[in-house]
Amino acid sequence: MKPTVHFNHQQAKDLLHNKYVVVLGDSIQRGVYKDIVLLLQKDVYLTSAQLKTKGEEVFENDRLLEGGRLGRMSNGTEYREVREYSSDHHCVRFYFITRVFSDYVESIFEEIREGMKPDLVIVNSCVWDVSRYGRVWEADYMENLTSFFRNLRLILPDDSLIIWNVTMPLGEKIIGGFLVPEIAEIGPMLRFDIVEANYCSATLANTYGLDVLDLHFQFRFNLQHRMKDGVHWNAVAHRRITCLLLAHVAQAWGVELLPSQPPTGLNTSFSETAPQGIKTIQPRKAQKQASSWRSNQRWANYYPPPPPPPHWLPPPPPRYFAGCYGSSAVSDHDQGPLPGWERPWRPPMMCHSGPYYANYQDFSSDAATWDAQYYEPQSFHINGVPTPPRYTHGGQVGPRARRKKYSKNQYRPY
Repeated sequence: MKPTVHFNHQQAKDLLHNKYVVVLGDSIQRGVYKDIVLLLQKDVYLTSAQLKTKGEEVFENDRLLEGGRLGRMSNGTEYREVREYSSDHHCVRFYFITRVFSDYVESIFEEIREGMKPDLVIVNSCVWDVSRYGRVWEADYMENLTSFFRNLRLILPDDSLIIWNVTMPLGEKIIGGFLVPEIAEIGPMLRFDIVEANYCSATLANTYGLDVLDLHFQFRFNLQHRMKDGVHWNAVAHRRITCLLLAHVAQAWGVELLPSQPPTGLNTSFSETAPQGIKTIQPRKAQKQASSWRSNQRWANYYPPPPPPPHWLPPPPPRYFAGCYGSSAVSDHDQGPLPGWERPWRPPMMCHSGPYYANYQDFSSDAATWDAQYYEPQSFHINGVPTPPRYTHGGQVGPRARRKKYSKNQYRPY
């Protein structure tokens, strides 16, 4: 994977010059909006207080247009927050949504249809969709995604760039504000639902011609930058998200980027250092390679396949069994296989892939002419797996071996 392209304040200003950017999503996308607004003004990181605060009236010269502290602050699905940062040559707006398609999202589309068309749209909605609207979320989520992508394509011009951010990895223990006590029991399983939802959303976004930025893949080995609540990420992670987004935008718009030095605490490996005042959690040790825990080969694989039967063996009678314990094979002159309780006694030395005779008389007459060398222990097998010898006493091996006689006080192995 190529190292992340780092953007400084001047490069971000030049790339988004005279551009209108719209960000839609949850608290993670609000952090994306805040980091873009901060980078457009200066080369610093977001503080922990800025990342945690929601609904404030002013953030770095932006303004709260709707919701937040102007309305009712809550952790419910009815929470709203609309923010906008505007300058002489930049305009960035953020909409907080709790569902990818709803009546509120339709009102946003109507506002975009009647107003200025954005040049760049950054959107994600997943965690709230799969957790706050019922456990059976697949059908509704897919239907809402389809409606969202279709309507968004209808109201935006063809030259508008739409980027769907794939949801970032969640922790096993979640203490997020969206996870109210009523649904706290689904917290440990939510990270697996996110993986399935990411696949559905990315596939549909690609079908409708949207650009997909897989943040789940990008941050799968950088979990030390995730907060203790298991959902949100620190300022270093948000700066890298901004760099990934701007690099994708530059490539889509055909802008050639000049090399730049990363800001303090953010290097090409991303996960080694962090700015002062930002605490990171050490990542877990990497798992062992797959070859170290691969299961051993089966015991049967160490033995050669059974030898073919000799060409001089007589043909089998009409009724015979194809395998040692397999199903019966019936010829054209036979009416059917014998029932299970009428099957004749089977000699031990016939445990091989050859024919199974219906009566012992046929076997005895044919066995008299057979050479004993074809009944060595290696030739007795069941489906390719050698069977252990029946009797091994007295040094003889095979079905016809006799037991060894022992004295009165001698140890008997059986």
